[in-house]
Amino acid sequence: MSQAPATGAAAEADTTPTLPFYIGAFLGPFGGGVVAVLIPQLRDAFDTTTGVIAAAVPVYLVPFAILQLISGTLGERWGRRRTVRTAYGAYALTSAAAAVATGVATFMVARALAGAANAFLTPLLLAGLADATPARRLGRSVGTFASVQTAAIAFAPLCGGLLGAIDWRLVFLVPAIVAIALATMPPSGEPRAEGQKPPVLRSLVTRKVVLVCAAIFAASASIVGLSFLVALHVADHFGVGSIARGFVLAGFGLAGMLAGRAAGRAVDRFDRVPVAIVGCLGSGALVALLGLAPDVAILTVLWTACGIGMALVLAPLNTLSVEIVPENRGGAASVVSAFRIGGTAAAPLLWLPVYHVTPWLGFAGAGALAAASALPVLPLRRPIRPAG
Repeated sequence: MSQAPATGAAAEADTTPTLPFYIGAFLGPFGGGVVAVLIPQLRDAFDTTTGVIAAAVPVYLVPFAILQLISGTLGERWGRRRTVRTAYGAYALTSAAAAVATGVATFMVARALAGAANAFLTPLLLAGLADATPARRLGRSVGTFASVQTAAIAFAPLCGGLLGAIDWRLVFLVPAIVAIALATMPPSGEPRAEGQKPPVLRSLVTRKVVLVCAAIFAASASIVGLSFLVALHVADHFGVGSIARGFVLAGFGLAGMLAGRAAGRAVDRFDRVPVAIVGCLGSGALVALLGLAPDVAILTVLWTACGIGMALVLAPLNTLSVEIVPENRGGAASVVSAFRIGGTAAAPLLWLPVYHVTPWLGFAGAGALAAASALPVLPLRRPIRPAG
């Protein structure tokens, strides 16, 4: 598989600041995960039920996931710089609207529009980062991008709780201010010049895109999306309370955050496919062992190690996502991201019925699927070329 050429000059790739990409990577997942800790305050503020406010989480995530099937390609057609700047503006406006909402309906609409705006940010930022990074360090940069997103998911409840203790509206106003600042630092990428063929969705209907999407869907459904099953298992079989369950689950995110950059370095050194295979097979074994853990301590160690395994899966697959369609990097990255979210959402539907039959079988099935997610990656290995 050939390397995707950067659209900018090599000198630009070496000098373009990458910090705005990472801050933007933090913003999207933070916006999705921060509401959960605010449910009691929002319920009281809007005088509604817990169930209604809890719906604010999928209200944000559903448009975010669905629109990513087309958002990257549209952004590449419109121009990456213009699209990201506009999306940041929309994210700021909708976040501010959520902060000043006086009714639950207005709040929900604002959250849905914020999720839609974020669909035009995450994949195009990843594509912009790929263009701004020398090929020899692409895996490291993409791994760092993934670790920042993991950090956002891990720290969203803490940050939301701290800001919410002052005023819940700050949880939405602060990201709005950050988005306005980031709008002044969009990635490079203008609309195609006259005569150049614009990116089209058909360019994503390729064997390589299908294989990467299949791999990331399976891995997300069997590893990332398994946190609900871990929480259920430690509660049902070990009698662990809610606070302790939070600590058990946090190990996965913390390990993934810390291991992301190292996983990216491994991608640069050993290439994409070998690292992905190690991550899939290792995670599969660890997930299968979760159902056999004799106590909470061992289960926590296994689940934390799964976070490292997932970093070894995400770093190479995300790197492949910005390489497999060079003429439409943002489109490929967005479609792969959509399948990642879809796999996470599918996990409860896949494993909860099996878990209720026999708990260990639920984890064994998830482990088998995690290991099997290496199969779509195998055909993507690079051909061995003779020296010279």
